[in-house]
Amino acid sequence: SNETPEELDMSETIHCREIQCEPYDDQRPGTAGLRKKVAVFRQPHYLETFLEAIFRTIRIAPGSTLVVGGDGRYMNREAVPVIAGIAAAHGVGRILTGVDARLSTPAASHLIRARQAAGGLLLTASHNPGGPDGDFGLKFNTETGGQAPEAVTEAVYAASKTIRSYRRCELPEMPLSAIGEHDLGDIVLEVVDSTAHYADLMESLFDFPRMAEWLERGNRVAFDALHAVTGPYAREIFCRRLGAPETSVLHGESLPDFGGFHPDPNPVDAAHLVELSQQADAPALIESGQQVHPEQHGPETVFLASMGRTRAEALFAAKAYSTSFQQVAKKSPTRRRFVAGDAKRIGDPINRSTGGHGP
Repeated sequence: SNETPEELDMSETIHCREIQCEPYDDQRPGTAGLRKKVAVFRQPHYLETFLEAIFRTIRIAPGSTLVVGGDGRYMNREAVPVIAGIAAAHGVGRILTGVDARLSTPAASHLIRARQAAGGLLLTASHNPGGPDGDFGLKFNTETGGQAPEAVTEAVYAASKTIRSYRRCELPEMPLSAIGEHDLGDIVLEVVDSTAHYADLMESLFDFPRMAEWLERGNRVAFDALHAVTGPYAREIFCRRLGAPETSVLHGESLPDFGGFHPDPNPVDAAHLVELSQQADAPALIESGQQVHPEQHGPETVFLASMGRTRAEALFAAKAYSTSFQQVAKKSPTRRRFVAGDAKRIGDPINRSTGGHGP
């Protein structure tokens, strides 16, 4: 037998069994993971064989912590027990997740690093539509919190074409809504308030008092979560910590089908945001690099890296100058506090009249 001692010991505590299967030949992940229609992932053993290929490739040390969670899309919650059962069979000692297994991608990355986890399995298909007829996805992030490099994803693909069996442990029901530690046998489920963890990180990096002061002066911001995973993060950061009214967060409830929205805030799929930005009493509204132009604004605005996208990275205040505002989401400092004046130094001007990037 090629079972490890850890797997043999584990089977004495929780029942693990070997399940026969046939390999699939279409499980080649990109850098953003494997994305397929929900119906594809629901084929017999499809999710399990891909997970088995991942674990055989990365060979996580026994007793390690694995971060697991996703963007709340359809099939996320039912996939977590499958992941945990196969992870337990490979000796993982702890599954770390958010409430209801919801974790935005940057929040998951933060937890991986903060808890020195062996890596993370993220259940997301990024901006692809959700729901029973939508897409599902799975990707592995390394211990750095970042996406697995191509060498790893290609090795996973090679392994996936050879999988003819996998081991899965039968675990008790997972209380994914209850914050705390839950003993499931030889594996522990730990559910944390991921919104608080991520908001703490943002508050340590960026100047929250300055942003709160900007809002106190009567400025307004609108944030549309598009019923994706980021609504709770937006409420925690904008409303509870910065003092914006609850009405600042639009479509903030996470829904498995994203409420029918396409979770990509572009001018076509989020036309209502463009319309809002053009109203005479529009709030200061910028969406993740999308070039919406609140023409009625005075010289100041707020630029917010969109958390309506599952790959959201940061929140910070920026100051606009003359007839342009600054796009600095992808260039924000990561080792010091960000203040408004930094935008002029590091931002790329966006010309309001043309909507194009300046030189």
